[in-house]
Amino acid sequence: MNTLPPIHYTDNYLLSPTNPILVNLIGAGGTGSHMLTALAKINCSLIELGHPGLQVYLYDDDDVVTEANKGRQLFAVTEIGLHKSVALVNRVNRFFGTNWKAVTKPFQRKMMRNLPMRGRANIYISCVDTVSARFDIAETLSNLDANNTFDNIKPLYWMDMGNARKSGQVILSTIYRVKQPDSQKYRVVSYLPFITEEFAEQLLAEADYNEPSCSLAEALLKQDLFINPALADLGGSLLWSLFREGMTAYRGFFLNLASFKSEPIAVG
Repeated sequence: MNTLPPIHYTDNYLLSPTNPILVNLIGAGGTGSHMLTALAKINCSLIELGHPGLQVYLYDDDDVVTEANKGRQLFAVTEIGLHKSVALVNRVNRFFGTNWKAVTKPFQRKMMRNLPMRGRANIYISCVDTVSARFDIAETLSNLDANNTFDNIKPLYWMDMGNARKSGQVILSTIYRVKQPDSQKYRVVSYLPFITEEFAEQLLAEADYNEPSCSLAEALLKQDLFINPALADLGGSLLWSLFREGMTAYRGFFLNLASFKSEPIAVG
């Protein structure tokens, strides 16, 4: 019996790429708006360390900023009526000097079939509201070809972020097996399963209910004020460890703000 502690080593391309790492952030709502800021911090720090950094594409459909988005999500009064993805990316670009892109279309299988080279990335981060959207993303990523493709568009990781009112989870997955070095100190883990594979039964038991709120007060009845930034910061920390440490013993966590508890999920 192998009693060595499990570990997942980061794919080599993330550590020493020739170009900025391509990241598709899917969803510009509560968690997505905060995750974009976390990615901007990671990008700035990586560049200071001599890394090419990140190139982020923020996908969201034609959803626009409303009065209900002002407090819980990172939007201002002056941005009401704008596309969420456009407002967020413009703000980050002005503040950090990046050239990230907003895509005012949903991330779907059809888009990937019609544009086989565009829409590809090394890291996919989903901050979506519905179970059906997660399964759609999972199917899309499962059909991506990791062979005979350039490193800068090779699909490597999927991080899914989801939450209820005062709880949530972040799950990191490998899209395909990541080659691991030999180790006498650790039991290396090359494959991290999709959330739709490991927790399919729990996901299918949930109902898709995503009616828009008319006010911030109504929105706060559905989701706590700090659940989204808490998930984004902890998820950003997990992603940062992949770059900074080159390995991780954890592939996510369950978070409960009501009891102020976080339960890590080991890689194997």
